[in-house]
Amino acid sequence: MATLTRSQANALLADGVTLDVRETATILMLLERQFDAAVRHRSAELTALADELGPLLEAMEARRQQRVQLVRALLGAQGTMAQYIATLAPGPRDAFEAAWHALEQTVRACQDATFRNGQLLADQHSVMQRVLHGEDQLYAPR
Repeated sequence: MATLTRSQANALLADGVTLDVRETATILMLLERQFDAAVRHRSAELTALADELGPLLEAMEARRQQRVQLVRALLGAQGTMAQYIATLAPGPRDAFEAAWHALEQTVRACQDATFRNGQLLADQHSVMQRVLHGEDQLYAPR
């Protein structure tokens, strides 16, 4: 990473968090569409949604890695986002902290939706396996 001024690093951090807030909202919407497609057994739509989600998630991961590098460059190897936020002046701190909090909330909502979608797909797979291959020991004594 090229040498940046503190001001440039602050701007990159703020811009990255702002972009992630916007993109996590899009990801959450796509996850809701994914759930709907799974409920309705629309496999082509599930594939298309996975194709849309992939690049968004990769870009978010790249920005997360950049945030880690920037915070560590500013505060040292053990630097945390909370420590970074504490170094900001009151005005920028409030704005950054609000964006960071919004990002954390939306990421948690995305994690919950991902878990829910995964459970639905796993349950559907299990049902299909039983339909195709029958129950194990269907007539076994209890």
